[in-house]
Amino acid sequence: MTIAAWAAALVPVASMLVAAASAVAIVMVALKGTASRDRATVLRAVAEVIRAVRGSRK
Repeated sequence: MTIAAWAAALVPVASMLVAAASAVAIVMVALKGTASRDRATVLRAVAEVIRAVRGSRK
C-alpha cells in the first residue's frame, strides 16, 4: 500500500477516535459536581447535543 492509501484508510478512523474522545470529555465535564438525581437529565442533554453535532438528531 502507498502512503496515500494508508492515509485514506486512517483519516476516518482517526476522526472517529477524536469524536469519541471529545464525547467522553464532554460527559466527564458535564457530570463533574452534578448531584446523582440530576445525572440522567444531564446525560440525556449531552447525548442530544452530540447527536445534533453529528447530524443525526431524531
